Amino acid sequence: MYDSTRNVTITYDEIWAGYAVTGSDFTYVSGSWTVTEPDCSKTRNSWSSEWVGIDGFLSDTVEQIGTDTDCFGDKPYYWVWYEFYPLGNVILTKEVSIAPGDRFLASATYDGDNEYTVAIKNDTTGESFSRKVEFKGAYGSGMPQRISAEWIMEMDSGDKSNDLTDFGTDSFGQYYTGVSGGADTATDSSASGVITDFGNAVYELITTRRGSNGSPKTAVPSALAPDDSSFKVTWKSE
Repeated sequence: MYDSTRNVTITYDEIWAGYAVTGSDFTYVSGSWTVTEPDCSKTRNSWSSEWVGIDGFLSDTVEQIGTDTDCFGDKPYYWVWYEFYPLGNVILTKEVSIAPGDRFLASATYDGDNEYTVAIKNDTTGESFSRKVEFKGAYGSGMPQRISAEWIMEMDSGDKSNDLTDFGTDSFGQYYTGVSGGADTATDSSASGVITDFGNAVYELITTRRGSNGSPKTAVPSALAPDDSSFKVTWKSE
């Protein structure tokens, strides 16, 4: 559904909430977010992750880096990771620590010749990580197409019967996180800048799914802030 008042197309998804932009030959995506403390008493055994990435919205691979806020039983667990989906994720918690309230800045860059650099910084502690990875696709997924970029809160378990962690309200982008250089930006063959610089190729993604008990669980992004890049995502149960 196209919202002409905000120049965005509203899309419903089972596992993603946030914003995506589409185009061709994306070479860069960057953004920031704040890690929240989940209510694991409400959503036991549940998963959520914050990340930025290239591809995935309209294609079969995702070149992404981010953090997890999960509930194992009623205990919260936090992870830092990168992933070149459909390959498995690489856990980075030994390289970069994570705790609720920490602010993160992350990016994925296409360097050419099937190589990508993923980078993440815990802006609260100052710890950072960067790695160059060659990625040619995997398991029949084909080559990365680089036709979208995303800033996402995801219900990231492969089992769609699982719940979306009650993460409360999470903040993305410099306007809300206060991270220097933390605007949600991307670069493709025709545009480079904040989310609204991609014109009518902007998509707002709303998670709508049913939890393990059958009740609806959703994650809903806000409209973009005055900087045309930042937003919040709120967990809801009806």
